[in-house]
Amino acid sequence: MADKAKQGNGEPDPDMLEEDTNYRPPAQKALEEILNTDKEDESLQKYKAALLGSAAGGQGIIVKPEDPRKVLVQSLQLVVDGRPDVTLDLTDINNVKGTKFVMKEGVHYRLRINFYVQREIVAGLKYVQKVQRMNVPLEKTTHMVGSYPPAATMHSFQTPLEEAPSGMMARGSYSIKSLFTDDDKNEHLKWEWTLEIKKDW
Repeated sequence: MADKAKQGNGEPDPDMLEEDTNYRPPAQKALEEILNTDKEDESLQKYKAALLGSAAGGQGIIVKPEDPRKVLVQSLQLVVDGRPDVTLDLTDINNVKGTKFVMKEGVHYRLRINFYVQREIVAGLKYVQKVQRMNVPLEKTTHMVGSYPPAATMHSFQTPLEEAPSGMMARGSYSIKSLFTDDDKNEHLKWEWTLEIKKDW
């Protein structure tokens, strides 16, 4: 929670936050603290090394030294079998709002999010999406992404297969608010985009 000022993009959006439950995430531990716990247990140390990869050296991986954030979301992709992926570049958030994805009605699709984790392990990453049409809320979904160690290679997460709405009434533009957050409710990235459903591509 203390890192929110560094990692977030403003105050949390109450519409995007999940309803409070009895679940409380475990206290976050620094990478060095995790590595130094149970040092006498050789098998546990090997397991940590396998899990953390190159981050097990204790220094943490830093992909972009000038960026203090732990999670660096790079892009959102629309994935449809038999068609080229359509990519929304999220490295410059100022150019994202109003970007439109066009999709044929009734197709099956997934969303893929590509991101780096640097400096520290990030626990309980989540992708939250809120869909509106003509300012009327339609749907809010939360996808559990998981926990990731820092790594020099990019991570990818794909949502489950979904079917686009179909029929004359379903065609048109949908406004979407997306949020990449975690168990501690840090806002790693928040962005808005548009999905347009058409009769054909």
